[in-house]
Amino acid sequence: MNNRRGRYARLSLLACLLTLVAGAAQAQPVPGHGAPDITAGRWINSTPLSIDDLRGRVVLVEFWTFGCYNCKNVIPALRDWHDRYANQGLTIVGVHCPEFGWEKPFGRVVDAVRDLNIKYPIVQDNDFLVWNRYTVRAWPTLVLVDRGGVVRYRHIGEGAYAETEATIVRLLAERSR
Repeated sequence: MNNRRGRYARLSLLACLLTLVAGAAQAQPVPGHGAPDITAGRWINSTPLSIDDLRGRVVLVEFWTFGCYNCKNVIPALRDWHDRYANQGLTIVGVHCPEFGWEKPFGRVVDAVRDLNIKYPIVQDNDFLVWNRYTVRAWPTLVLVDRGGVVRYRHIGEGAYAETEATIVRLLAERSR
């Protein structure tokens, strides 16, 4: 019986890995392709924005949820980049995609944004519209879009802060394509 459970566990793990690989192989906004829109639900710290509205600016689209420990670890870097580069042409847009039902109420998202001292725009994406357009699979995911609306960088998870910031600086120095 234990042998059967072990085989089942290995097959389940293999099925999960194959699903992840298949998902990664799907068409997605990868560097060099146009960025999907960011329109979805209600907005915090901004009126509704779209990728077209932000042409001429470098856009960092960050997929997060306030209950995610890893997402909270990324926020200090995002706040720093917002403070440092917003006047130079960077717009950060947080796309809040709830992992659990208790993260869905708009008031709770507003409270979290206030408690986390987030000043950049946040769009609530309870229906995962933007998440699916960007084929996101994990929290947090960062996507950088150049001034011409082209995806130029994607990072999943925590870390790569120096690489992400170097890409921001490089994109801010470029002219629109």
